[in-house]
Amino acid sequence: MCGICGYYLFDNSSPDEHLVKKMCSVIQHRGPDDEGIFLDRGIGMGMRRLSIIDIEGGHQPVHNEDGSIWIVLNGEIYNYKELRLSLEKNHRFYTSSDTEVIVHLYEEFGEEFISKLNGMFGLAIWDSNKKLLLLARDRIGIKPLHYIVNKNKLIFGSEIKSILQHPDIKREVNLAAFHYFLSFEYIPAPESIFKGIMKLMPGHILLCKDNNISIRKYWDIEFSGSSFTEEHFCDQICNALKRSVNFEMVSDVPLGAFLSGGIDSSAVVAAMNQLSDQPVKTFSIGFEDQSYNELEYARIVAERFNTDHHEEIIKPDAVKLADSIIRYFDEPFADVSAFSTYLVSEIASRYVTVVLSGDGGDELFAGYDWYIASYMDRYYRRLPSILRNRVILPAVQVLPYSSQKKGLINIAKRFVEGSSLPEKGRHVRWQFFLPDRKALYSRRLQSEVENLNSFEIISKVYSKNNTKDPLSREQYVDIKMYLPDDILVKVDRMSMANSIEARVPLLNHIFVELTATIPAYLKLNGLSTKYIFKKAMSKLLPGEIIYRKKQGFSIPMKNWLREDLRDMMIETLSRRRIEEKGYVEYEYVNKLMRQHLEKKRNNAHQLWALMVFEMWHDMYMDTEVGNDYE
Repeated sequence: MCGICGYYLFDNSSPDEHLVKKMCSVIQHRGPDDEGIFLDRGIGMGMRRLSIIDIEGGHQPVHNEDGSIWIVLNGEIYNYKELRLSLEKNHRFYTSSDTEVIVHLYEEFGEEFISKLNGMFGLAIWDSNKKLLLLARDRIGIKPLHYIVNKNKLIFGSEIKSILQHPDIKREVNLAAFHYFLSFEYIPAPESIFKGIMKLMPGHILLCKDNNISIRKYWDIEFSGSSFTEEHFCDQICNALKRSVNFEMVSDVPLGAFLSGGIDSSAVVAAMNQLSDQPVKTFSIGFEDQSYNELEYARIVAERFNTDHHEEIIKPDAVKLADSIIRYFDEPFADVSAFSTYLVSEIASRYVTVVLSGDGGDELFAGYDWYIASYMDRYYRRLPSILRNRVILPAVQVLPYSSQKKGLINIAKRFVEGSSLPEKGRHVRWQFFLPDRKALYSRRLQSEVENLNSFEIISKVYSKNNTKDPLSREQYVDIKMYLPDDILVKVDRMSMANSIEARVPLLNHIFVELTATIPAYLKLNGLSTKYIFKKAMSKLLPGEIIYRKKQGFSIPMKNWLREDLRDMMIETLSRRRIEEKGYVEYEYVNKLMRQHLEKKRNNAHQLWALMVFEMWHDMYMDTEVGNDYE
């Protein structure tokens, strides 16, 4: 795992060595073990390395035999040993690393080399013979890659803060991205919060030669729904899971696993246990609020597989933690589970350098509550609209929110309120938190985004999947948006903030492609989520793990805002700070705060998103934190 960065000059002029080193220095947390740069006419590339494979000899950038092709890689290639065997007859290797394999694959197959890689990656290749820069990102979007075309150059980096080091980059807020952030709590690719800075989409490759840039998609997921028996799919799932975990356990440094006690992370630990001759190191966190605490389930799995288990009940300094976390994302990011991911990564970093996690299972096997909500909504909407909108909705809205994580009242309120949103929002209606933008947005912001509809993004992605099954199309949206732009961003930044590498075996593309062949009714079976995955894992996991209610890896933010973070919220969203920036109206923000503190409404999602933006703006727009990040 590393961080990469660099820039390509269209006029073939010489790059600034000091600038490339500066771009590297701000991502030192991604690679504390080593630094390397490459400079040539027209190109400067750098990287920070976290040594995982070929610890002594894997220094980057890596080149081919005559030094005409160079690469920097962030990520891991799991099938590099097999690929190397096929290349050794025609090529001379000088390292034992996975990175060098890519250089020679490129020599053999050109840009089609990408289809042969099994791994997670963001990479840059410089071909000096063609004066060509190639950028590529893995199929699912596990590893990040950003870029900007500015005047006579293309600048790229694993993290935005590297790009911001270039003196030609002006920091301007992308108001459309701000609007989308308040809708989704993350910024959907390819946009970023900075005008002009883009995210390379998952499964895409970018080619830049002279001042000509082309981007193409090299992979997509296709849902087919094969007609095999349940037993067949169960066997396929178990075998594919074991193969995927085996692939991703390749490491020359200590390795462990995040264990929440949910079925996904438990399945990964079960497979690791089958493949390891040593107890698997597992890591869990819990909270004093029992409705957010899953430690009892993590302990069941740890005892079942005799893991070397490490757990902590967290009573964090929420104010200090919030400040640290926001700095690592480079742009506003309001998914509160970032706190949990940061904390468990911090614990794991004391013992291991690589961790496996269970992320991706909910997208692949329809594990989220919003899939159930979308299914139930088809029946709910058969009720007369006057009954839904004038009787049920007002009645549910006056019910008091519970301080618990879920609970019948909270679920009912969320379902009815989500169902009242436009149908074009699909299942994302139950992930949508934008308050009344006419009341919230300043006149300037309203005029800038008046023609934007956040749900149009959903509809556009939804329509790209040609299956007729609505659940598969909803899964496609989540695999293309929520997974890479929220879940995987969170896992990457929070693990890298603690200088550990997080791997996601459920998102190995071979496993992903297998799940796409499973019919939708075997994923969401009535109101039973993850039906076929649960049945497959029944051979490995205890029943209390498989059939317990889904919790989610989250924190009690709605309670924190009334307690630990109360003063921070009032200060961050003060009239002075809100009106100085001029994006939103203080009176409406103050109304949201009063409602929340008086427990009249749960406005935690909206308030935390606004707090995140304010703090991010102070760090990145007002004080330019990226310039002295480390």
